[in-house]
Amino acid sequence: MPNKTEPEKTFTLTNDQTGESVKLPVVEGTYGPHCIDIRGLHKATGHFTLDPSFTATGSCKSKITYIDGDEGVLLHRGYNIKELAKESTYLETCYLLLYGELPQEKELKEFEDVITNHTMVHEQIKEVYEGFRRDAHPMAIMCGVVGTMAAFYHDSLDIWDLEQREISAHRLIAKIPTLAAMAMKYSKGQPYVYPRNDLKFTENFLHMCFSVPAEEYKLRAPVVRAMERILILHADHEQNASTSTVRLAGSSQANPMACIASGITSLWGPSHGGANQAVLEMLDEIGHKDNIPEFLERAKDKNDPFKLMGFGHRVYKNFDPRAEVMKESCDEVLAELGIDNPQLELAMELEKIALNDPYFIDRKLFPNVDFYSGIILKAMGFPVEMFTVLFAVSRTVGWISQWKEMMEGSTLKIGRPRQLYTGEPERPYVPMNKRK
Repeated sequence: MPNKTEPEKTFTLTNDQTGESVKLPVVEGTYGPHCIDIRGLHKATGHFTLDPSFTATGSCKSKITYIDGDEGVLLHRGYNIKELAKESTYLETCYLLLYGELPQEKELKEFEDVITNHTMVHEQIKEVYEGFRRDAHPMAIMCGVVGTMAAFYHDSLDIWDLEQREISAHRLIAKIPTLAAMAMKYSKGQPYVYPRNDLKFTENFLHMCFSVPAEEYKLRAPVVRAMERILILHADHEQNASTSTVRLAGSSQANPMACIASGITSLWGPSHGGANQAVLEMLDEIGHKDNIPEFLERAKDKNDPFKLMGFGHRVYKNFDPRAEVMKESCDEVLAELGIDNPQLELAMELEKIALNDPYFIDRKLFPNVDFYSGIILKAMGFPVEMFTVLFAVSRTVGWISQWKEMMEGSTLKIGRPRQLYTGEPERPYVPMNKRK
């Protein structure tokens, strides 16, 4: 007996002025709120919708990442982020995001080998760095250099060729860490460090960032594990500003290097990728542990501009699921390195006091992943200016996975948001001598 087709669910919209109604399809996903498909709204009613910042608009269908901010849930292809951060590796997570399933042992080994063999960058790219001032912000360098990759790897820019899309994805995941390490070395005036194929992905990245020819760089297991977790925890985060930027750029059929460069540009904004840097700047403002009570009171005052950075999250209204894992690594790294740093001591004291303050408990303003990652990166020895660059290194796989999903979907169409025009009505041109 054939299965009965379920009736299409619809949403009825009624115009209060005319009484006219229109039925719009309701689309359901695996989890989360249903979406009203408004693509036929203008044709049926002559109206558009207005949703500044698109906070109530679904821009696409995606099978990659799911977030439940109320419950503090983050899933990649159905796998909980806390499990991935504790049990997986960054490259295994990359494989999962790119291809939808956890790899078999042979598949992972082949993927790791491919990424390892792509970590070298064209030797002439070094000359691109020489065009920047030594004190240039590393993110400014990354915006330029990643876009420049299209001039060096033009053999994989045909976005309609499946094999070339694959090669570009592998190149971006492999080479952006190398470019990031080169940006750090350039700003310090140190020689670039070539990637080593005998090291694992995260070990290789840390080696390129911190080793110098004069002495051997010692890799510490807790530091490598913490860096691995930072990369996993930031790998993708649904349709955030930078991911949406990558998708919008890709909708114009721009090459993948240009699309990822646009994502890096969007990430540079302090409201997006600069949150962990803002945590350390806040700690500098607080200055000393004795000043914490005063600043906590200021944070509670709605009329005071001071904000407690690294607590709460725009998406997560309960707790940031990534923060628990990050706190564990934070404790491990500080214990391993034995760092006696007043700023780090201040951060730990602030965390302790805030977590026991009823004001923050009642409002569920818990430390988020940026609070702990900033502390860890500082302890590792990364300059504050590199924090957002490290975010870009991690998020590259999320961006390219989202781009690939869009390119391989059936609804690819250039993005073209509408607007509500509130300017002057049409008026005649006034000659200069008659203007008042």
